[in-house]
Formats: sequence, C-alpha cells, structure tokens
Amino acid sequence: MKISTKGRYGLRALIDLAINMESENVSIKAISERQSISERYLEQIFSLLRKAGIILGRKGAQGGYILGKEPKDLPIIDILKVLEGDSIFIDINEKEENDLEVFINKNLWKDINLIIKDYFTSITLENLVDDYKKSKDNIIYYI
Repeated sequence: MKISTKGRYGLRALIDLAINMESENVSIKAISERQSISERYLEQIFSLLRKAGIILGRKGAQGGYILGKEPKDLPIIDILKVLEGDSIFIDINEKEENDLEVFINKNLWKDINLIIKDYFTSITLENLVDDYKKSKDNIIYYI
C-alpha cells in the first residue's frame, strides 16, 4: 500500500478547506498558496472530489469550494477511495491456484486489508481537523 501525492495532497487540501470555509467559500488559489500545491494539480484533485460529492463548487465573485458533507460525516476511507481507487489495499488474486498463495491471501493479505479499511473508516475529516487545531494550540512562542 502506498498513498500517492494525489491522496496526500487531497487530504491536505480538504483539511485546509474544512478549516478555512468557516468564514467563506475557499478558492483553489488560496489553498494552493497556503499548502504549496500547484493550482493545476489541485484542480484535477478537486474535479474528482466534486464528482464524488465530497466538495461543492460555487461560481461567481464570491465563488470557491465548500465541503459537500459535514467533516464528521466524511470518513477518510471515502476520500482515499475517490483519490486512490482500490490501490490503498493489497491486491489479491482471487483466482490463484497455488496452495501457498491461496493460504497467504486468506491468512495475511485479507486481514491486512481489513485492518486498513477499519482504520481509515474510523477516522473522519473532523478528527484530522480537530487534531491539527489542537497541535497548533500547543505551540508556545518565545521572544
């Protein structure tokens, strides 16, 4: 399992969006500048997220993006499936005929896939936003 830049940048952009949409619709340009992610790449990512209903686009002078659902209703598994497809899981050849490979598929890879699925299902976008905000609150500045 390897999460691509699309998945990593998509999560960063969604956390940024969730934090900053409280006051307004958020533009790709603003997210791009804050997160140092190419606008063109974010447009591709947001296109996928918009088609899946995870975000909503607003046109016009006050346009931008907002979340399509409440952060508490967005498990990370849903976001990663849109951005990564099923590549977040270990590919299992169900038609395998080798006895040892069948054994490994049943007793290792399927269990690992279940653990990955359960983990990413248990964490929501709200959890990440809250944890990020808490981590920023704990920073102490000295002059």
